[in-house]
Order: sequence, then C-alpha cells, then structure tokens
Amino acid sequence: MTPHRIVPIALSLATAALLCALAACSKPQPPDKERPVEPQATQLRDAIQQPIEQAKSTEAAVDEAAQQQRAAIEAAGG
Repeated sequence: MTPHRIVPIALSLATAALLCALAACSKPQPPDKERPVEPQATQLRDAIQQPIEQAKSTEAAVDEAAQQQRAAIEAAGG
C-alpha cells in the first residue's frame, strides 16, 4: 500500500472509533412522562386461568361429596 492510501483508512478507523466512544458515553434520555403500564395479553392469561379455576371448583365439589360420604358411613355405624 502506498502512504497516501493508508491515511484515509486510518482516518476512517479513527473516526469510527471516536463515534463509538461518543455513543457509549452519552446518557440515555429519560422518558417524557411516567405512565402506568397498560395490561397486555389478557386473553392469554384468561385462557390459562380458566382451566385452573374450573379445577378448583371441581376440587371443592369432590371434597364436599367426600365429606357427605364420610358422614353417611359414620351415620350407618361404620
């Protein structure tokens, strides 16, 4: 390479390094306004919660039936 071709390459590399250094040192801009986060993915949450709630209600019905069966066994003398 000739010396007159090395200078532009070195200058380009120095400029790129300077720009990277300046970009890394700048502070992030604060948000304009604080605002609450809007709820997202409510359909997904509802789709997940529906079978869980159904299982809880089924569990309550099974527990109640088991309690009635125990009471009937105790009443029968067992």
